[in-house]
Amino acid sequence: MDFKQIVKDVLLTEAKELEKAAANISFDIEKAIDLIMSSKGKLIITGVGKSGLVGAKIAATLASTGTSSFFLHPTEAMHGDLGMISKGDIVLGISYSGESEELVQILPHLKRFNIPLIAMARNENSTLAKYSDVFININVEKEGCPLDAAPMSSTTLTMAMGDALAVCLMKKRDFKKEDFASFHPGGSLGKKLFVKVDDLLRKENLPVVSRETKLKDAILVMSEGRLGSVIITDKEDKVIALLSDGDLRRALMNGNFSMDCKVEEIATMNPKRLKNKELLASDALQVIEDYKIQLLIVTDENDKLIGVLHIHDLIEAGIK
Repeated sequence: MDFKQIVKDVLLTEAKELEKAAANISFDIEKAIDLIMSSKGKLIITGVGKSGLVGAKIAATLASTGTSSFFLHPTEAMHGDLGMISKGDIVLGISYSGESEELVQILPHLKRFNIPLIAMARNENSTLAKYSDVFININVEKEGCPLDAAPMSSTTLTMAMGDALAVCLMKKRDFKKEDFASFHPGGSLGKKLFVKVDDLLRKENLPVVSRETKLKDAILVMSEGRLGSVIITDKEDKVIALLSDGDLRRALMNGNFSMDCKVEEIATMNPKRLKNKELLASDALQVIEDYKIQLLIVTDENDKLIGVLHIHDLIEAGIK
Protein backbone atom coordinates (compact mmCIF):
# COMPACT_ATOMS: atom_id res chain seq x y z
CA MET A 1 0.00 0.00 0.00
CA ASP A 2 1.47 3.34 -1.07
CA PHE A 3 0.88 5.59 1.94
CA LYS A 4 2.87 8.46 0.44
CA GLN A 5 0.46 8.51 -2.49
CA ILE A 6 -2.52 8.39 -0.13
CA VAL A 7 -1.20 11.39 1.78
CA LYS A 8 -0.54 13.23 -1.48
CA ASP A 9 -4.06 12.52 -2.73
CA VAL A 10 -5.67 13.79 0.49
CA LEU A 11 -3.61 16.97 0.50
CA LEU A 12 -4.29 17.68 -3.15
CA THR A 13 -8.01 16.99 -2.74
CA GLU A 14 -8.28 19.49 0.09
CA ALA A 15 -6.04 22.00 -1.69
CA LYS A 16 -8.25 21.85 -4.78
CA GLU A 17 -11.32 22.58 -2.67
CA LEU A 18 -9.57 25.61 -1.19
CA GLU A 19 -8.68 26.82 -4.67
CA LYS A 20 -12.28 26.45 -5.82
CA ALA A 21 -13.51 28.42 -2.82
CA ALA A 22 -10.91 31.14 -3.48
CA ALA A 23 -12.17 31.47 -7.05
CA ASN A 24 -15.79 31.85 -5.96
CA ILE A 25 -15.66 34.33 -3.08
CA SER A 26 -18.90 36.28 -2.88
CA PHE A 27 -19.69 39.78 -1.67
CA ASP A 28 -21.10 38.20 1.50
CA ILE A 29 -17.66 38.16 3.11
CA GLU A 30 -17.55 41.97 2.82
CA LYS A 31 -21.00 42.20 4.37
CA ALA A 32 -19.80 40.00 7.23
CA ILE A 33 -16.76 42.26 7.80
CA ASP A 34 -18.91 45.39 7.82
CA LEU A 35 -21.40 43.78 10.22
CA ILE A 36 -18.65 42.75 12.67
CA MET A 37 -16.87 46.09 12.48
CA SER A 38 -20.09 48.01 13.17
CA SER A 39 -20.82 45.92 16.25
CA LYS A 40 -19.93 47.18 19.71
CA GLY A 41 -20.11 43.71 21.21
CA LYS A 42 -18.47 40.33 20.80
CA LEU A 43 -18.39 37.86 17.95
CA ILE A 44 -19.71 34.58 19.34
CA ILE A 45 -18.96 31.36 17.44
CA THR A 46 -21.26 28.35 17.78
CA GLY A 47 -21.51 24.90 16.25
CA VAL A 48 -21.55 21.21 17.14
CA GLY A 49 -19.35 18.23 16.33
CA LYS A 50 -16.45 18.88 13.97
CA SER A 51 -17.91 22.29 13.14
CA GLY A 52 -17.85 23.13 16.82
CA LEU A 53 -14.20 22.12 17.14
CA VAL A 54 -13.30 24.26 14.15
CA GLY A 55 -15.44 27.07 15.55
CA ALA A 56 -13.51 27.01 18.83
CA LYS A 57 -10.28 27.41 16.89
CA ILE A 58 -11.72 30.30 14.87
CA ALA A 59 -12.86 32.03 18.06
CA ALA A 60 -9.37 31.66 19.54
CA THR A 61 -7.77 33.08 16.39
CA LEU A 62 -10.14 36.04 16.35
CA ALA A 63 -9.62 36.78 20.04
CA SER A 64 -5.85 36.81 19.61
CA THR A 65 -5.98 39.14 16.62
CA GLY A 66 -8.10 41.95 17.98
CA THR A 67 -11.69 40.73 17.66
CA SER A 68 -13.36 40.00 21.00
CA SER A 69 -14.69 36.48 20.53
CA PHE A 70 -15.49 33.24 22.31
CA PHE A 71 -17.03 29.86 21.51
CA LEU A 72 -20.49 28.92 22.79
CA HIS A 73 -21.81 25.38 22.45
CA PRO A 74 -25.46 25.49 21.28
CA THR A 75 -26.54 22.78 23.74
CA GLU A 76 -25.17 24.80 26.64
CA ALA A 77 -26.86 27.87 25.18
CA MET A 78 -30.24 26.12 25.41
CA HIS A 79 -29.59 25.42 29.08
CA GLY A 80 -28.80 28.88 30.33
CA ASP A 81 -25.76 30.08 28.42
CA LEU A 82 -27.87 32.18 26.07
CA GLY A 83 -27.39 34.74 28.80
CA MET A 84 -23.78 35.05 27.63
CA ILE A 85 -25.06 36.73 24.46
CA SER A 86 -25.73 40.43 24.92
CA LYS A 87 -27.23 43.22 22.89
CA GLY A 88 -24.67 44.38 20.34
CA ASP A 89 -23.13 40.91 19.95
CA ILE A 90 -23.03 38.96 16.70
CA VAL A 91 -23.25 35.18 16.31
CA LEU A 92 -21.36 33.17 13.72
CA GLY A 93 -23.10 29.80 13.35
CA ILE A 94 -21.24 26.93 11.67
CA SER A 95 -22.96 23.82 10.33
CA TYR A 96 -21.92 22.20 7.07
CA SER A 97 -25.40 20.82 6.47
CA GLY A 98 -27.03 23.90 7.94
CA GLU A 99 -29.44 21.59 9.75
CA SER A 100 -27.60 20.57 12.94
CA GLU A 101 -30.43 20.07 15.40
CA GLU A 102 -28.76 21.62 18.44
CA LEU A 103 -27.77 24.71 16.47
CA VAL A 104 -31.15 25.10 14.74
CA GLN A 105 -32.88 25.10 18.14
CA ILE A 106 -31.21 28.33 19.25
CA LEU A 107 -31.87 30.26 16.03
CA PRO A 108 -35.42 31.48 16.92
CA HIS A 109 -34.09 32.73 20.25
CA LEU A 110 -31.30 34.69 18.55
CA LYS A 111 -33.92 36.36 16.41
CA ARG A 112 -36.05 37.00 19.48
CA PHE A 113 -33.11 38.93 20.95
CA ASN A 114 -32.40 40.67 17.62
CA ILE A 115 -28.91 39.19 17.46
CA PRO A 116 -27.39 39.40 13.95
CA LEU A 117 -26.38 36.00 12.57
CA ILE A 118 -23.61 35.09 10.15
CA ALA A 119 -23.94 31.56 8.79
CA MET A 120 -21.30 29.21 7.40
CA ALA A 121 -22.94 26.28 5.60
CA ARG A 122 -22.96 24.51 2.24
CA ASN A 123 -26.57 25.22 1.32
CA GLU A 124 -28.11 28.67 1.07
CA ASN A 125 -31.55 27.07 1.41
CA SER A 126 -30.71 25.40 4.74
CA THR A 127 -32.42 26.40 7.96
CA LEU A 128 -29.26 28.07 9.26
CA ALA A 129 -28.87 30.08 6.06
CA LYS A 130 -32.51 31.19 6.07
CA TYR A 131 -32.20 32.58 9.60
CA SER A 132 -28.95 34.35 8.80
CA ASP A 133 -28.29 37.97 7.94
CA VAL A 134 -25.13 37.00 6.04
CA PHE A 135 -24.45 33.63 4.40
CA ILE A 136 -20.92 32.36 3.70
CA ASN A 137 -20.78 29.30 1.48
CA ILE A 138 -18.40 26.52 2.56
CA ASN A 139 -19.56 23.87 0.10
CA VAL A 140 -17.03 21.34 -1.20
CA GLU A 141 -17.39 18.82 -4.02
CA LYS A 142 -15.22 16.13 -2.46
CA GLU A 143 -14.09 15.32 1.06
CA GLY A 144 -10.58 14.02 1.69
CA CYS A 145 -12.21 10.92 3.16
CA PRO A 146 -12.15 7.97 0.68
CA LEU A 147 -15.76 7.26 1.65
CA ASP A 148 -16.61 10.92 1.05
CA ALA A 149 -18.28 10.77 4.45
CA ALA A 150 -16.04 12.08 7.24
CA PRO A 151 -15.71 15.88 7.12
CA MET A 152 -12.18 16.68 5.95
CA SER A 153 -12.12 19.07 3.01
CA SER A 154 -15.15 20.85 4.44
CA THR A 155 -13.59 21.37 7.88
CA THR A 156 -10.33 22.50 6.25
CA LEU A 157 -12.24 25.04 4.18
CA THR A 158 -14.23 26.21 7.21
CA MET A 159 -11.06 26.76 9.22
CA ALA A 160 -9.37 28.54 6.32
CA MET A 161 -12.44 30.75 5.89
CA GLY A 162 -12.23 31.61 9.57
CA ASP A 163 -8.56 32.52 9.15
CA ALA A 164 -9.42 34.68 6.15
CA LEU A 165 -12.12 36.42 8.17
CA ALA A 166 -9.62 37.11 10.96
CA VAL A 167 -7.07 38.53 8.53
CA CYS A 168 -9.68 40.81 6.94
CA LEU A 169 -10.58 42.14 10.37
CA MET A 170 -6.90 42.63 11.23
CA LYS A 171 -6.41 44.66 8.06
CA LYS A 172 -9.57 46.64 8.71
CA ARG A 173 -8.40 47.50 12.23
CA ASP A 174 -4.81 48.14 11.17
CA PHE A 175 -3.80 45.50 13.71
CA LYS A 176 -0.01 45.66 14.10
CA LYS A 177 2.75 43.45 15.42
CA GLU A 178 2.78 45.42 18.68
CA ASP A 179 -0.94 44.85 19.14
CA PHE A 180 -0.46 41.13 18.62
CA ALA A 181 2.31 41.12 21.22
CA SER A 182 0.02 42.64 23.85
CA PHE A 183 -2.28 39.60 23.53
CA HIS A 184 0.63 37.12 23.76
CA PRO A 185 2.79 38.14 26.73
CA GLY A 186 3.65 34.54 27.66
CA GLY A 187 5.38 31.71 25.87
CA SER A 188 8.04 31.88 23.19
CA LEU A 189 5.79 33.80 20.81
CA GLY A 190 5.02 36.44 23.41
CA LYS A 191 8.67 36.76 24.38
CA LYS A 192 9.65 37.26 20.77
CA LEU A 193 7.09 40.02 20.27
CA PHE A 194 6.92 41.59 23.72
CA VAL A 195 10.24 41.41 25.58
CA LYS A 196 12.48 44.41 24.93
CA VAL A 197 16.22 44.82 25.23
CA ASP A 198 15.79 46.96 28.35
CA ASP A 199 14.02 44.04 30.08
CA LEU A 200 17.13 41.85 29.80
CA LEU A 201 19.95 44.38 30.11
CA ARG A 202 22.76 43.85 32.59
CA LYS A 203 23.38 47.27 34.10
CA GLU A 204 25.20 46.62 37.38
CA ASN A 205 28.81 45.61 38.11
CA LEU A 206 29.82 45.73 34.47
CA PRO A 207 33.47 45.04 33.50
CA VAL A 208 34.52 48.55 32.45
CA VAL A 209 38.06 49.96 32.29
CA SER A 210 39.59 53.17 30.96
CA ARG A 211 41.69 53.22 27.82
CA GLU A 212 44.86 53.79 29.87
CA THR A 213 44.36 50.54 31.85
CA LYS A 214 47.16 48.00 31.52
CA LEU A 215 46.28 44.75 29.82
CA LYS A 216 47.08 42.62 32.87
CA ASP A 217 44.67 44.68 34.99
CA ALA A 218 42.00 44.52 32.31
CA ILE A 219 42.28 40.72 32.24
CA LEU A 220 41.62 40.67 35.98
CA VAL A 221 38.49 42.79 35.49
CA MET A 222 37.42 40.48 32.65
CA SER A 223 37.71 37.45 34.94
CA GLU A 224 35.72 39.11 37.71
CA GLY A 225 33.03 40.34 35.28
CA ARG A 226 32.34 36.84 33.92
CA LEU A 227 31.18 38.12 30.56
CA GLY A 228 34.27 37.12 28.63
CA SER A 229 34.86 40.76 27.69
CA VAL A 230 35.95 44.14 29.02
CA ILE A 231 34.35 47.40 27.89
CA ILE A 232 36.78 50.27 27.35
CA THR A 233 35.75 53.91 27.80
CA ASP A 234 37.45 57.27 27.32
CA LYS A 235 37.67 60.21 29.71
CA GLU A 236 34.10 61.22 28.86
CA ASP A 237 32.86 57.70 29.72
CA LYS A 238 32.06 57.00 26.07
CA VAL A 239 32.47 53.45 24.83
CA ILE A 240 35.40 53.28 22.43
CA ALA A 241 36.49 49.64 22.40
CA LEU A 242 35.84 46.10 23.58
CA LEU A 243 38.39 43.51 24.64
CA SER A 244 36.99 40.01 24.19
CA ASP A 245 38.51 36.64 25.00
CA GLY A 246 38.79 36.23 21.24
CA ASP A 247 40.96 39.36 21.04
CA LEU A 248 43.18 37.88 23.76
CA ARG A 249 43.57 34.56 21.94
CA ARG A 250 44.51 36.28 18.71
CA ALA A 251 47.07 38.44 20.53
CA LEU A 252 48.57 35.37 22.20
CA MET A 253 48.91 33.63 18.84
CA ASN A 254 50.63 36.68 17.33
CA GLY A 255 52.85 37.11 20.39
CA ASN A 256 53.54 40.79 19.71
CA PHE A 257 52.25 42.39 22.92
CA SER A 258 53.19 42.98 26.51
CA MET A 259 51.04 42.43 29.59
CA ASP A 260 51.94 46.02 30.52
CA CYS A 261 50.61 47.48 27.26
CA LYS A 262 47.47 49.56 27.23
CA VAL A 263 44.35 47.45 26.86
CA GLU A 264 43.15 49.34 23.78
CA GLU A 265 46.22 48.23 21.85
CA ILE A 266 44.79 44.75 21.31
CA ALA A 267 41.10 45.52 21.74
CA THR A 268 38.46 45.84 19.01
CA MET A 269 37.93 49.55 18.40
CA ASN A 270 34.43 50.92 17.74
CA PRO A 271 32.64 47.68 18.60
CA LYS A 272 29.06 47.06 17.49
CA ARG A 273 26.70 48.87 19.81
CA LEU A 274 22.98 49.42 20.08
CA LYS A 275 21.47 52.81 20.81
CA ASN A 276 17.87 51.74 21.24
CA LYS A 277 17.10 49.90 24.48
CA GLU A 278 13.42 49.77 23.47
CA LEU A 279 14.22 47.46 20.56
CA LEU A 280 12.59 44.03 20.73
CA ALA A 281 14.93 41.45 22.21
CA SER A 282 14.31 39.19 19.22
CA ASP A 283 15.62 41.93 16.92
CA ALA A 284 18.67 42.36 19.14
CA LEU A 285 19.33 38.64 18.83
CA GLN A 286 19.29 39.06 15.06
CA VAL A 287 21.97 41.75 15.38
CA ILE A 288 24.09 39.44 17.53
CA GLU A 289 23.75 36.62 15.02
CA ASP A 290 24.40 38.85 12.01
CA TYR A 291 27.63 40.23 13.50
CA LYS A 292 28.65 36.89 15.05
CA ILE A 293 29.23 38.40 18.49
CA GLN A 294 28.28 37.26 21.99
CA LEU A 295 28.01 40.61 23.76
CA LEU A 296 25.99 43.57 22.51
CA ILE A 297 26.82 46.91 24.07
CA VAL A 298 23.88 49.26 24.62
CA THR A 299 24.56 52.99 24.86
CA ASP A 300 22.67 56.27 24.76
CA GLU A 301 22.86 58.61 21.78
CA ASN A 302 26.15 60.01 23.13
CA ASP A 303 27.82 56.57 23.26
CA LYS A 304 27.69 56.44 27.06
CA LEU A 305 27.18 52.96 28.43
CA ILE A 306 23.68 51.91 29.57
CA GLY A 307 24.20 48.17 29.82
CA VAL A 308 25.09 45.00 27.95
CA LEU A 309 23.10 42.17 26.46
CA HIS A 310 24.76 38.74 26.35
CA ILE A 311 23.58 36.04 23.99
CA HIS A 312 23.18 33.71 26.99
CA ASP A 313 20.67 36.16 28.52
CA LEU A 314 18.55 35.89 25.37
CA ILE A 315 18.75 32.11 25.29
CA GLU A 316 17.80 31.79 28.97
CA ALA A 317 14.86 34.13 28.42
CA GLY A 318 13.61 31.90 25.61
CA ILE A 319 14.18 34.44 22.86
CA LYS A 320 14.64 32.66 19.54
